[in-house]
Amino acid sequence: MVSILRKERHVVEHFRQAGAVSPSRAVRLDDLHERHGLGLRRLRNRAVIREATPDHFYLDEEVWDALGRTRRRVSIAVLALIVLLIIGVFAVSRLIAPSPIH
Repeated sequence: MVSILRKERHVVEHFRQAGAVSPSRAVRLDDLHERHGLGLRRLRNRAVIREATPDHFYLDEEVWDALGRTRRRVSIAVLALIVLLIIGVFAVSRLIAPSPIH
């Protein structure tokens, strides 16, 4: 997963370096020397990279920022669930563990 995110960030950097951050500044992918790889495909599917005119694309910074916020919220929620699960397992194991004999 980290590799995929790295590929996406790489694509975003290419668009930023080219200044292709609005429909009027859209560029051809060939001009960016951007391969049609997984990172680009995922960003196009999420409307981060948009087609302004046929074969001319740009980075939608607002969508990219929103995607980052969503990913952070999901990561925090998953982490919280894992912590709750660990606490639950620990609590249950303490309840069913035999008590020491004094």
